[in-house]
Amino acid sequence: MDINSARAAETTDGGLDKLGELLTWRDSALFSEAERVALEYAEAITYTDRQVDDALFAKVKQHFTEPQIVELTAAIAFENFRSKFNPPLGIEAQGFCMVPKR
Repeated sequence: MDINSARAAETTDGGLDKLGELLTWRDSALFSEAERVALEYAEAITYTDRQVDDALFAKVKQHFTEPQIVELTAAIAFENFRSKFNPPLGIEAQGFCMVPKR
């Protein structure tokens, strides 16, 4: 886990618990509707076999302002960049916080 993830986990209500349930976010009661939409949006951006269609973007606009959408999109894109950039260079988690075990 890197410093950005650690800060998010520590400053988000239920952050560490949510981190532990991130893989099951669709079924977890810990995530708000806005968080679920943000995670669905992140998946649509991240997976090459998916796309952000008009219906999903309409859901995103129900929960976020235009500046927030731009910031969210940039954050997702940056994390996708890091997921491709760091592994070939051997850059690993920095150990700023412990990832809860499932």
